[in-house]
Amino acid sequence: MWIGSDQPHHSSDPMQIDFTDAIAIPGLINSHDHLDFNCFSVLGNRKYDHYTDWGKHIHEVYKENIREVLRIPKKLRSAWGMYKNLLAGVTTVVNHGSRLEIENPLIDIFQETQNLHSVEYEKNWKWKLNNPIHLRKDCVIHTGEGTSKRSADEIDLLIKNNLLGRSLIGVHGVSMNPEQARHFKALIWCPESNKILLDHHARIHDLKTSTTIVFGSDSTLTGNWNIWKHLRLARTFNQLTDEELFGTLTDAPARLWNLNKGKLQPKKDADLVVLKMKNKYSGIGEVFSVNPEDILLIVHKGQIRLFDKSLLSRFRNLPINLFRYNQVNINKDTKFVEGDLPALIGEIRKYNPHIHFPVEVFETINESHYD
Repeated sequence: MWIGSDQPHHSSDPMQIDFTDAIAIPGLINSHDHLDFNCFSVLGNRKYDHYTDWGKHIHEVYKENIREVLRIPKKLRSAWGMYKNLLAGVTTVVNHGSRLEIENPLIDIFQETQNLHSVEYEKNWKWKLNNPIHLRKDCVIHTGEGTSKRSADEIDLLIKNNLLGRSLIGVHGVSMNPEQARHFKALIWCPESNKILLDHHARIHDLKTSTTIVFGSDSTLTGNWNIWKHLRLARTFNQLTDEELFGTLTDAPARLWNLNKGKLQPKKDADLVVLKMKNKYSGIGEVFSVNPEDILLIVHKGQIRLFDKSLLSRFRNLPINLFRYNQVNINKDTKFVEGDLPALIGEIRKYNPHIHFPVEVFETINESHYD
């Protein structure tokens, strides 16, 4: 498959696909999600000073909502979490929480770190943090998720008790200052989650010189399923340049998680997303205007995972088994997605028929689509 502004002369590559008014970017790397929590809608009806205030409130007010979602088997919820990311152009997602088993994943599910929830919610967190068996692993932990002094003090407590000098990767860091940031290998910025819960965001402009900044969506408990909406919100905060913001989803997390991706270069994993450009491309800022319906093609490790209906006629002549894909509509734009997403959604709705999905699925596929 050729990527460039001009196709090579005399190419005999059977996988050559030509695009107009489009741009290819690396597959996005979402550095923070809870894959099994993406069947939730946003919970919470006010702003909170600290994540524990939010946690206590939702378990009091939304007890039945939570029970209904958790009734869905974790295996099904996790599979949807994977698709949520794929449909938006994410080809690598870092899961935070207990290790999940996902059959035949269509994107990379990164789970090679030690995950602690937080100082308040992780039982025996000091012992777990200082357990020598995990010494060579990065420790990922929510920290500074609040606006009160209590939130800032929590970061200091975590740093003070990191007795073995573990490699810390913080999540949120809304109350973090540059001096604290120097004790972290990286900070995962989740601006929409922080805006919804706290009405504040981390001071990334001040922190970026003290640690590496990468981007996370968090789950739909605290944000929209569409990561592009999160990025547009982040731009309004003017904390990073467009190039820096784009880097928090590509080369920066690739380096952080030691992944062979994040750039469209030879010998890198073939993870890429082709986007339809509504306006003439005039710089990286144009990329942030897109939505999942604007995605023409997603390739993960050289395998086509999703393609737009407009490409169907060209794909009939390629060595691709089109029956591996099922049709879904995103805002009336038709996509063909690998795997049986309609069956997955059908199974989830057996347990909870009220779950809202951002795609329209078709229970049966008309084979004439592929003729």
